[in-house]
Amino acid sequence: MNWISLLNSTRFGAENTGQPSQDYSRTDFQRDYDRIIFSSPFRRLQNKTQVFPLPGGIFVHNRLTHSLEVSSVGRSLGNSVLNWLHNHTSHSEKALLNQIPTIVSAACLAHDMGNPPFGHSGEEAIRKYFTDNEETFRQLVDEWEWNDLTRFEGNANALRLLTHQFNGRRVGGYRLSNAVLASIVKYPYPSTHGKKKYGFFKAESDVFNIIAQETGIAKNASGEYCRHPLVYLVEAADDICYQIMDIEDAHKLGILTTADTESLYMAFFDDDTEAKRKSIAQTLKEVTDPNEQIAYLRAIVISKLVENCSRLFADNYSLIMAGEPIKPLIDNLTGAEKDAMDTIKQLAIQRVYNHRKVVEIEIAGFQILSSLLDIFCQAVLNPETVYSRKVTQLIPAQFNTTGSNYEKILSILDFVSGMTDVYALETYRLIKGINLPTL
Repeated sequence: MNWISLLNSTRFGAENTGQPSQDYSRTDFQRDYDRIIFSSPFRRLQNKTQVFPLPGGIFVHNRLTHSLEVSSVGRSLGNSVLNWLHNHTSHSEKALLNQIPTIVSAACLAHDMGNPPFGHSGEEAIRKYFTDNEETFRQLVDEWEWNDLTRFEGNANALRLLTHQFNGRRVGGYRLSNAVLASIVKYPYPSTHGKKKYGFFKAESDVFNIIAQETGIAKNASGEYCRHPLVYLVEAADDICYQIMDIEDAHKLGILTTADTESLYMAFFDDDTEAKRKSIAQTLKEVTDPNEQIAYLRAIVISKLVENCSRLFADNYSLIMAGEPIKPLIDNLTGAEKDAMDTIKQLAIQRVYNHRKVVEIEIAGFQILSSLLDIFCQAVLNPETVYSRKVTQLIPAQFNTTGSNYEKILSILDFVSGMTDVYALETYRLIKGINLPTL
């Protein structure tokens, strides 16, 4: 693979419009960033759960703040890798390579836009709904389509959200550059591949093929596309943020003590010099506020991980550019960093992700999403009843509820997965008659 193809700035869906940008104050990739950050789906992330229920008196991360932080870390990773690339690439590529930090940052902004409400359990709730109702749906779709539904993926939904032509919209969706779109697809294969996650639905298979061909993504020996190299940086930014930030949130909520949290973060520096550790200890003496102490430690841990993930990208550069699969950069850590990250992962499962409040929001999400999917899917699949006609009037006009059974179901998934936690709850209560509408 080569960077001139990989950093293709052609906008998906606008290949034949003959309308080049006249905005000389921004690069094409800066325009991608701006299109994402000003979009409605991105704004809706502010009311979507990350891990903990949306905040009351204590503010914890939601999908929006998480995405902004991932974008910031992604930009840092891009800058760090760029410094190394300038010394290891041809002169003709150098100017184009300067766009890498912006491309990674934009892709990071969009990486969670396809996720449904109620945190990670939202995806599982959608999968469970179709699995539990196999007798109803299995006969309506083919094997590939059934895999898409029963293994619903927020990753694949993000690509659909950004490229699909919803009613009243332009061909190509948000018309982002091929380079940014390719950098979002962490799993460049369909649901039928058999792996745990996948990157695109059957409906977007042609879309991904176009993006892959335009960016010159390599194929492996089996003829399957490999990852775009910048995917590794987007993935690393996400891994760094959610692993490290979830611990800080748990501290703010009192799930972890200050001493426990400090110990978890300080473990990343066990291999550092005594002088470095003394410098950290001195800062902790100067900063007496516990939350600020943890914020300081969190910041220097992230900085350390950015530095080392960038180095790991460079160490594996030849394999990455050849399309050879490697483990996520965060999983290639060694020494104290690996041990510290492993400890955090184990503790997060035991004391954070299984905390009562997290489980409560997950259970609520299962009930709400399964009910909404049942009501709206049945309405578009059986539109002849009076009740179905009433229900379909609640579906916004941008969602096309015609076509094949698969396309009708996907339109409902577009609608429901795009809801915020609050809107999903309000819609559930209204349809169930728990609340009555007001003017």
